[in-house]
Amino acid sequence: MTSAPLPRWLGVALLLTIAATFASNHVAARLAFDHGANVATAVAVRSAGTALFVLALLRHAGVAPRMPLPTLGRAVAIGLLVSIQSLCLYSAVARIPVALALLAFNTFPLLLGLISWAAGGERPSRRAFVAMPIALAGLALALDVAGLARPPAGTAAAPASMAAGVAFALGAAASFASALYLTTRWLGTTDGRLRTLVLMLVVSAVAIAGGALGGSFAWPRDSIGWGALAALTVLYGSAITALFVLLPRLGAVNNAAVLNFEPIAALLLGWVVLDQHVAPIQIGGALVVIGAIVMLTTGRR
Repeated sequence: MTSAPLPRWLGVALLLTIAATFASNHVAARLAFDHGANVATAVAVRSAGTALFVLALLRHAGVAPRMPLPTLGRAVAIGLLVSIQSLCLYSAVARIPVALALLAFNTFPLLLGLISWAAGGERPSRRAFVAMPIALAGLALALDVAGLARPPAGTAAAPASMAAGVAFALGAAASFASALYLTTRWLGTTDGRLRTLVLMLVVSAVAIAGGALGGSFAWPRDSIGWGALAALTVLYGSAITALFVLLPRLGAVNNAAVLNFEPIAALLLGWVVLDQHVAPIQIGGALVVIGAIVMLTTGRR
């Protein structure tokens, strides 16, 4: 492995690929849910598979999977937040169109700025104060808060399911923003692969324990479901590992802004693979949200 910075065009291309891979993982998850699997099963299999893959990477690189006890305790605490994020986001994907779930989740950069400010960090810039209400307005359009959208018959989520899905997605955003904030505070100097290993082990342990205690494990009922479960494991493990490995080499590329391509990729993939349709006004709202997030994450500060 080398730490030489990547050319900007290559960094952007790789990040767009990672964002599309993350979106594909969520589309595969919805396909697995539609064919019998449930959230606990998907999170447990995905996280355990990723942990094994990262452990193999560490072994291959000759890096001992050890961490000082105080740092390990902090990593476990962050892993619990990531567990909440994983369970909430897959619960949202199971209830509402994948693109809308990811759109609501991708408000986490806004929440991260507010959390940092509330914890005594730097006050958000003027650009942030402009971007936040724009993002909220776009989110309201994308999620059809006013009931203006008229998606094709049979494709709209029920109001109760939509409300629950949005609540889960926003809960995932808050959990992920908190995990990112604590990661930068507590684990900034820890090897990204080792950090990923501990977090994925915690997430898989929480999912397995929760599924076992609640008796809520459900496996796919056919070959399509099993293929989707395998695909989401490979896709998520590849994307999260590539992101952590490539981050030190991305130079001046603005990671958050490029990764906001994920809901757009999910919109296209959800339409092609799952036949999920959204109304034009919702697509417009999605573009407003993404534009606001790009505005927020591309300023000097």
